[in-house]
Amino acid sequence: MKKFGFTILFISIICSFAAAQEESPNVRAGNKLYKAEKFTEAEVEYRKGLLKNPHSFEATYNLGNTLFRQKKYNEALEQYQKAVSIPTTDKAKLASTLHNAGNSLLTEKKIQESINAYKMALKLNPNDNETRYNLAYAQSLLKKQNKDQNKNQNKDQNKDQNKDQNKDDNKNQDKKDQEKQNQQQPQMNKENAQQILDALMQDEKNTMDKAKKQQVKGKKSAEKDW
Repeated sequence: MKKFGFTILFISIICSFAAAQEESPNVRAGNKLYKAEKFTEAEVEYRKGLLKNPHSFEATYNLGNTLFRQKKYNEALEQYQKAVSIPTTDKAKLASTLHNAGNSLLTEKKIQESINAYKMALKLNPNDNETRYNLAYAQSLLKKQNKDQNKNQNKDQNKDQNKDQNKDDNKNQDKKDQEKQNQQQPQMNKENAQQILDALMQDEKNTMDKAKKQQVKGKKSAEKDW
């Protein structure tokens, strides 16, 4: 198993060219092109090899690696998943496949899924330091992601609390303004009320007296005419 560095994420991808002599000429040609970093041409050869033998582990696995190098991470993951499903008793091959599947998942920011893949790879190959490093790296990313999410949640909660507090403050201010307005309005005491009542009664009395005088005057006029 040859390991290649992946400097962008500081993780490595594991490539396998084992038992290439048992594969079709297309797979062997794909391996040569892959080593020469001619990944597009290598992809074509691996696909031709899979047309001849769809159950070729090496063609499937290395096609995934070729796609990964072309940054086609979802397509690479699909090939790794197919490789895992191909029956084999070689734990090292399965571990390498899961290792690279974890790389594809991590590159697509599926951090928890990548951690699961790395853990399964380590179960098959506990001495693989490359996988152990990638696992630690993915776990550190997940820890940071959770920390950022908690920070954002707390920020949103504080924002909602401040919004509710502002509503309460506005209500209290409105209440104070209303009380202040009521205090500024002139208050009617008992003496003022009695004066107003007496004035109303006097007006009513004057009106009645005037009405009576009109009635008496009317009667006198009538009697005189009669």
